Amino acid sequence: MAQIFDRSSNALARMSLVLTGLIVIALGVTLDQLQRSPWVTRQGQRPDQPVPFSHKHHVQGLGLQCQYCHVTVEKSSYAGIPPTKTCINCHAQIWTNAQLLEPVRASWATGQSLPWTRVHDLPDFVYFSHEIHVNKGLGCSSCHGRVDQMPLMYAENTLQMEWCLDCHRNPAKNLRPTSQIYNMAWEAPAQDRPVWCAVNGQKDGQPTDQAVSCLLQDPLGSGPRHHVFRLPCRLRLHCSCRATGRTD
Repeated sequence: MAQIFDRSSNALARMSLVLTGLIVIALGVTLDQLQRSPWVTRQGQRPDQPVPFSHKHHVQGLGLQCQYCHVTVEKSSYAGIPPTKTCINCHAQIWTNAQLLEPVRASWATGQSLPWTRVHDLPDFVYFSHEIHVNKGLGCSSCHGRVDQMPLMYAENTLQMEWCLDCHRNPAKNLRPTSQIYNMAWEAPAQDRPVWCAVNGQKDGQPTDQAVSCLLQDPLGSGPRHHVFRLPCRLRLHCSCRATGRTD
């Protein structure tokens, strides 16, 4: 009986298996990188909005506090999108005829909410509470970036699970005194940038970071002493500072 396959068929079969394996690996790597890419996470994308609201102008230029618009950020899981009335509080007096603000005036006249496009949009199965994070010492800029420098709002971080877990494995590196929560320019202490912190008038049941005050200069003039936020053994999201300026 004549041989059906040539001897070279064995080599071709091995090469086909190797090639198939390489294609599967390349496909896996490609999909892994794709799901981390801005095309999926929408990092840096500035979606069209009914009004080109500039956080840079309102926060950095005019000095508006985050809580003026996002009124529920400290007491609810949802930071809140301001109603049209919040805009009209000012724009009934200034820029009253600006074409750019026509959607705001139309919304106020008709009672219809402005159809904002959400920039930071988590999946429906994810529960995130602004209240617990803000009150435990996590600043706005840690998640949202330097909003005060954004003419148009965009997502700076991926907000994917691995990004969240990176913080939850060591949250202390991102914590700050709650007096600095809304300070976009806050920088964590470092060897060349020490911070002196002290606990003042802490009440029972109050998270330590809510009673912390910090200075960038040594109040005792005793030279640099490095301040580092460290996660306590109970894994609670706050820091404990001594009056001497070092953390416990």
